Amino acid sequence: MRTLLYLLLAPALFAQPAPSDELWTAIEPIYAKTLEHPFLKGLTDGSLPPERFHYYLQQDAAYLDAFSQALLDLAAKAPKREWAETLRRHAKEAIAAEKKVPPAPMAPVNYAYANHFRVAVANGAFAEGLAALLPCYWIYQEVGRELIRKGSKRPDYQKWIDNYAGEEYAKSVRQVLAMYNAEAPKLTAAQRARCRELFVLSARYEYLFWDMAWRQEQWLP
Repeated sequence: MRTLLYLLLAPALFAQPAPSDELWTAIEPIYAKTLEHPFLKGLTDGSLPPERFHYYLQQDAAYLDAFSQALLDLAAKAPKREWAETLRRHAKEAIAAEKKVPPAPMAPVNYAYANHFRVAVANGAFAEGLAALLPCYWIYQEVGRELIRKGSKRPDYQKWIDNYAGEEYAKSVRQVLAMYNAEAPKLTAAQRARCRELFVLSARYEYLFWDMAWRQEQWLP
């Protein structure tokens, strides 16, 4: 009986953490601070002013344009054909989402964030470029899951929350995490450290993106 129980529990007892777990651990303080931001709190309690949400949507449309191009560039470096096809499909989906709202000229934080991941994709190995793009996928999924527990009284805010808490979006996140987890064991320690550095920097930019929308950031005249 004990032997049978051991055999049943053994896979769970000796399961190794995925390489992506190391990335998330590195941003836990950033993510905790993100959840406390008044922009996200305002989505659920309805206190977020509509003009700030509209500003966010316009900036997000501009961001998605850059993000979709980065996905296409990363697809060209993909070591597997199916990965390239998946990334190209994600790029097409990002472009479709971007067309729902007319984009505004990029605000300073948006411009800096886009430049960061473009450079990472252009100059780094596949895993490095992927690590720079991963927080956009992963943090939005976790934020969606957190906010859906509270819900929103505003239908437009609830629709936004539902999108990122949904299974369709979760499927896309699982796909890119699987890519990273498959590539990471092949990397040197220095390359893993570089991926972590890029991931953390992108997570910081994700926080700043919310803050940018809250402040409705503008360029100096």
